[in-house]
Amino acid sequence: MNRRDHPWSLEDTLAELEYLANTAGAVVVGRVTQRANRLGSTYVGSGKVDEIREMMEDLEADVVIFDDELTPAQQRNLENALGRKVIDRTALILDVFGQHASTHEGKLQVELAQHEYLLPRLAGQWSHLERLGGGIGTRGPGETQIETDRRLVRNRLQKIKSELAAVRRRRTLHMERRKRSSIPMATLVGYTNAGKSTLFNALSNAKVTAADQLFSTLDPVTRRIRLPSGAPLLLSDTVGFIQKLSPKVVAAFRATLEELNEADILLHVIDVTHPKAPEQTKVVEKTLDDLGLADRPRILIMNKMDLMADGPADRSSGAPDGLPAHEAQPGILVSATKGWNLDDLLIEIEKTLVAIDGPLTVVSPSGGGRGR
Repeated sequence: MNRRDHPWSLEDTLAELEYLANTAGAVVVGRVTQRANRLGSTYVGSGKVDEIREMMEDLEADVVIFDDELTPAQQRNLENALGRKVIDRTALILDVFGQHASTHEGKLQVELAQHEYLLPRLAGQWSHLERLGGGIGTRGPGETQIETDRRLVRNRLQKIKSELAAVRRRRTLHMERRKRSSIPMATLVGYTNAGKSTLFNALSNAKVTAADQLFSTLDPVTRRIRLPSGAPLLLSDTVGFIQKLSPKVVAAFRATLEELNEADILLHVIDVTHPKAPEQTKVVEKTLDDLGLADRPRILIMNKMDLMADGPADRSSGAPDGLPAHEAQPGILVSATKGWNLDDLLIEIEKTLVAIDGPLTVVSPSGGGRGR
């Protein structure tokens, strides 16, 4: 489901929702759409609720996923009306995040976002408000189960935030050491599944997971590579962006997104073959603007040129129709999987860095990726 004022078509946004569901391990058996300006207590009209219930019974579906974020009341009312589990886009994204988080920090951030999402929805998890007697494990006489659960969730939230604060302090110290080293840093950003991790591996000789699925990379990874002049560069891979990402989810990943603030240059990777590439580009640009990075130097990397319908030809730069292209944000076509134009990309990165801070310091080789 989505509203009339959304820039993506119903077909496009539901195709992305299905991709998310597949990544989470679900099997999509049907779709239902309804355009509505006013969203009521069940998000869709009563007739549409009946249609969804009948379809779920016919297809033996266990879960219905709504493309927009539901209020706690809407989710509760829909589950009562459908007799099935109901989740929304945010819950689905958090489920995918939970599957792909591998570091302690990443798992904490996912758990923080999941608990923030769960807390206002606890009332919908219980069909009764039986009183509990006082005793071990309860706050006191007469506490309801919901109150107990809310208290437990709040306590866990506080603990997670404390642990993330410690992680943030360690990250700050690490960033300060980076600054003292005077080694410039470039961070890959882009829409999820644009090929950032594949490009990261190609440039750094790393083996970061690069699967054909959404959010295959969740935890930031940094490697030291060398530029054509021999100067070192810290290259970082980060989580991808996606449309309609809840602000609470973005806030939960503050520690990871702080990696972007330390970058001297942002490398915006785009899947140039994707039919919604211009829209995906705008999502990323807006997210970066919201994070206060509107003026950060960046290069537009148009990836997957080997899959372009008209072939790679001799094109190494210039943005296709609908993508931003201007002097302040140079663009270059590459293929991370084939290795095409990666040397040109490194030259462009170095040229941009020199324009920012002047000539780079060249050090003796000591490992790293391309340029050795």
